[in-house]
Amino acid sequence: MSQAASAAMSSSPGALSRLLALAAVAAVVLAVALFAGPRYGLLLLIGLGFGLALEGFRFGFTGPWRRMILERDASGLLAQLICIALVASVAFPLLAANGAELKGAHAPIGVAMIGGAFVFGAAMQIVLGCGSGTLVNAGSGNAIGAVALPFFAIGSFAGAYHLTWWTNLGSLPVVALSGGQGLAITLVGLGAVAALALMVGKPGSYRLPARYWGAILALAGLAILHLVVAGQPWGVVYGLGLWVAKVVVAVGGDLSGSAFWSAPGNQGQVAASVLTDVTSLTDFGLIGGAALMAWWRAGLASPVGVLPARAWAAVIIAGLVLGYSSRLAFGCNIGAFFSGIGTGSAHGWVWFIAAFAGSWVGVRLRPSLGLEARK
Repeated sequence: MSQAASAAMSSSPGALSRLLALAAVAAVVLAVALFAGPRYGLLLLIGLGFGLALEGFRFGFTGPWRRMILERDASGLLAQLICIALVASVAFPLLAANGAELKGAHAPIGVAMIGGAFVFGAAMQIVLGCGSGTLVNAGSGNAIGAVALPFFAIGSFAGAYHLTWWTNLGSLPVVALSGGQGLAITLVGLGAVAALALMVGKPGSYRLPARYWGAILALAGLAILHLVVAGQPWGVVYGLGLWVAKVVVAVGGDLSGSAFWSAPGNQGQVAASVLTDVTSLTDFGLIGGAALMAWWRAGLASPVGVLPARAWAAVIIAGLVLGYSSRLAFGCNIGAFFSGIGTGSAHGWVWFIAAFAGSWVGVRLRPSLGLEARK
């Protein structure tokens, strides 16, 4: 056994500590259910599931794109596409049969949306985390994720504050695929992207490790459950901006100058308990689930190595940019790519193309910013 493995085992929590941790998690979920209602307790539990799955299976949305760009390893991207296909196969019929109760992650394609997705793709490679990835990284004890997260939230609030100005630059009407024909087009599109990735990727990329299959099934199942329970697809970005909006109002700030934050629905959510916001609950769950899994496995320890000052400055700026650009792009890898395509939004496809192009830039910026750590 290696010295690192021995150290990890010695730092792992004992049986009693694990039992107490599970009891604490159950108590928190129950408290939310009693305070806000059973639906909200279940949403927190779903969020915990997302965090446990992403951290437990070592799966994400940023790393696979990076490996595709640098190593031509298409396996992670292929896993994402399979997962979206599974979600779409269930979500499309659900949306068609329950249009009054369920809604998709649909948004318009526009100048700001495309630019926002491109910039987001670059920034997420700088911090090695998209929306869900930043939450999971912060929860698992990664210092870069922990530093980027509050700035991501500030950027999300600011991007939403200015959203109307950006959308006025020009956008198309919302285009959403639906029904059996829409599902067929979506599955063919996902298959075409998968085929292209395998053509470009290195030999053997079609062989997915067992942990990828575990992540595919867990995330697809949780995403479908989220759609049914919440009435809307899994998202990340809105909750982060909402937290900052609540702080701004709490210290006497005025949000009436923003068409977004002064809209009745958003205004009501700012005034309401954070425990009644769907996205906030799953975001809390993502952080908590990742923290629980990291601690359960070997204690919270995710070293990033020695980084120069310019690297930390880049992390802060990239965090702000991640939040701001994701609002302009109507979502991150989850809200736009995963849930957008999975529920038929044409903007999800455009987001994917623009963000992947931005990722290519971000991957190449990272070394010059001092983010390739010295161990």
